[in-house]
Amino acid sequence: MKQNIKYIKSILKRYAQLKANLSNFEQVSSVPLDNVNVQGSKHNGVENNMVNHCNLALQVKQVEDALKSVVDPQYSFILNDYVINKQYSRDEMCGLLDVSRSKLNYMKNNALLEFEENFAV
Repeated sequence: MKQNIKYIKSILKRYAQLKANLSNFEQVSSVPLDNVNVQGSKHNGVENNMVNHCNLALQVKQVEDALKSVVDPQYSFILNDYVINKQYSRDEMCGLLDVSRSKLNYMKNNALLEFEENFAV
């Protein structure tokens, strides 16, 4: 179970990074998609950027769909505001949810496991 929790946390950490990358993505207005040889290169950087953008968007959507599928509002709150966005410290979360540290950890682990069940890899 510990391995699963670490894996899920890494997915959610990567999600925050992907979302930031996706929002910073800039697309060139005139996109050459043909095989024009630019300075001796047969690679089309703009086309590769568009493919990368689509991959980022798909990965972000998969995580967002899994987050939306978490039914318990407290679990959803823990995942979004504590695990992903890190808006609150552990003690602040305990105060907001009126639970002990061990109960918060228990709830966080259950929230992560529920997320994992909904996450399509």
